[in-house]
Amino acid sequence: MQVILKEDIDKLGHKNEIVTVKPGYGRNFLIPKGLAILAIPSAKKVHEENIRQRVHKEEKIMLTAQQLAEQLKSKKLRIGAKTSSTGKIFGSVNTIQIAEAISKKGFEIDRKNIVIHEEDAIKEVGMYKATIKLHKDVKVDIEFEVFSE
Repeated sequence: MQVILKEDIDKLGHKNEIVTVKPGYGRNFLIPKGLAILAIPSAKKVHEENIRQRVHKEEKIMLTAQQLAEQLKSKKLRIGAKTSSTGKIFGSVNTIQIAEAISKKGFEIDRKNIVIHEEDAIKEVGMYKATIKLHKDVKVDIEFEVFSE
C-alpha cells in the first residue's frame, strides 16, 4: 500500500514522501491519525504540483539550516549536574538539558531533533557528543561538557 506522508515519521520517511507500507499499518494507524493519506492517482497529481511549488522554499530552508549548523559547530556547551564525590551523576543528562543549554546560547532546537551518541545514558562528568538534525539533509555534531555543580 502506498501512502503520502503528511509529517516526518522516524524510520519511515519525511513529509511529502510517497512510501510503501503494510496495509494494516496504513489503514489502522497512519491514515486515522492524520499522518498520511492514501496515494491514489488524483492525490499523486496534487502531491506532484505541491512538490514543484515547494522546491524554492526548500532551498531557502536548507540554506538557513546550513548557516545554523555552521554557527552551532563553534559553540561549546556546558551542562551542570549534581554529582557524587566520585564524579557519578545523580540521574542522567538527557536531550532536554542539552536543548536548554542550546537555547541559552540563543538557538531554539527541539529536543526531539537531538540524538546523544552514547549508547548508555550519560552518568558521569566528561566530554560527550550529540547530533542535531536541523533538516533532513543537514545534521551537525556538537560537543558538550558535563560538569559537577
